[in-house]
Amino acid sequence: MTELTSLLQNARKGDRAAIDELFVVLYRDLQQLVHSRLRDAGELTILGTTALVHESYLRFVKAGAIAVENRPQFMAYAARVMRSVIVDLARRRSADRRGGGIADVTLNTERVEPIAAGEDEILKVNDALDTLARIDGRLVSVVELRYFGGLTDEEIADCLGVTDRTVRRDWKKARLLLAAALA
Repeated sequence: MTELTSLLQNARKGDRAAIDELFVVLYRDLQQLVHSRLRDAGELTILGTTALVHESYLRFVKAGAIAVENRPQFMAYAARVMRSVIVDLARRRSADRRGGGIADVTLNTERVEPIAAGEDEILKVNDALDTLARIDGRLVSVVELRYFGGLTDEEIADCLGVTDRTVRRDWKKARLLLAAALA
């Protein structure tokens, strides 16, 4: 039994030490994944590579057990967690911009901070993915695994129990539906 398999089995049981060690073993892979995704995101970047990996780790620990059986499933789960970290931060910052529960103050128009378009874009994409989930949840899984998880078509097929050809069709369909939802 490999070290990773053993760690995944113990993480499924909620073993905190196994979750910690799992992050140690896969830390470099997670950083490379996040770095490549954030580099491609351009203006949508809210967090740096290390901060996003660490925030994801905190969510893993808070969740307790991790229900994955292999590396591709772990990376897929990590992708969903990273998406939720980014969306939650964008929502929090957006709420802060709109007052965040603070008492209303008269606006002085001489100096106005520009609104971060990247955060609004993240929220729009997230809403489009939520809409897509109501149509076909597998399409959202393909998007998360491919974009956020950085998995190949073959790895996605293995995670979802479908063929790689189905994954390619789903990816094409998801891109078209997301483009329409964002237009």
